[in-house]
Amino acid sequence: MTNQEQVQEPINQETQTADQQETVAIEGVAIDSAYVVELEQKLEQASSIAAEEKDRALRTVAEMENLRRRTALDVEKAHKFALEKFVTELLPVLDNLERTLQVADKNNEAVKPLLEGVELTLKSMANSVAKFGVIAIDPQGQLFDPNQHQAMSMIENPDLAPNTVIAVMQKGYELNGRVIRPAMVMVSKAPTASVNIEV
Repeated sequence: MTNQEQVQEPINQETQTADQQETVAIEGVAIDSAYVVELEQKLEQASSIAAEEKDRALRTVAEMENLRRRTALDVEKAHKFALEKFVTELLPVLDNLERTLQVADKNNEAVKPLLEGVELTLKSMANSVAKFGVIAIDPQGQLFDPNQHQAMSMIENPDLAPNTVIAVMQKGYELNGRVIRPAMVMVSKAPTASVNIEV
């Protein structure tokens, strides 16, 4: 054995005996069961508080996500339907231009250039509002749809199926899929059976 090995050996033995003494000291300590119960209760309480805080954090994240989605939908609706008021103010102008074309004397040569101008104005205006998502609802001959039509009257008609639109008194309009004015229509109904009473 060299001198260095002889010096390291006593040091290693001292380290081992110190570890053994510490282990013995720890094993020799009497553990109070009430203290262990108290520590377990504190651990359980801390775990419960941590679970509650985790739940609260998850709920907050979910609420924020829902708020973000709702805000995005609100912004999208605001963009889509911002023109609704403006369009509803333009609808009577479109109606009046259409009425002008319906009642005008198309055979009168003096009025023809005026009618052409009104027709071009109506077409231009209809194309302009269509670019912003405004579409006319003209349900002539279609089945009555209470979501898009407003029945002004019902007329018996044996030639048509019940609830068929016979006439459109005023076109309806929708903006980006939402009805902003229902079409005013006349609807067919089945003829009532006449009852003969013999006396």
